[in-house]
Amino acid sequence: MIINYIEKANFEDTGFSYTLSLISGKHKMVILYCLMEFEVVRFNELRRYLKNVSDKTLSVKLKELEADKLIKRTEYPQIPPKVEYTLTDRGKSLMEVLDQLCIWGENNRI
Repeated sequence: MIINYIEKANFEDTGFSYTLSLISGKHKMVILYCLMEFEVVRFNELRRYLKNVSDKTLSVKLKELEADKLIKRTEYPQIPPKVEYTLTDRGKSLMEVLDQLCIWGENNRI
């Protein structure tokens, strides 16, 4: 079924390709998973959770997820600056897909 659909359409035009474009990369799915688990997360908490990610890389990935309207960035005007990240409704709807990936991984671990 999927192969027939891909044969009839250009792969880049498929919903599968679009979804992959939103979550592809080394850190995006982990960021989304972290926001799903903890709901509201600050930049430094994300950095600690991801461990070996540079500030620049994390910042870029957060901006990409925000541009794709999967996360919301809330900045509080205070010193020191406080920024929190949460999932948008659109991002929450994607969590059903990521949750199924987690379930599949647990059930099929070799």
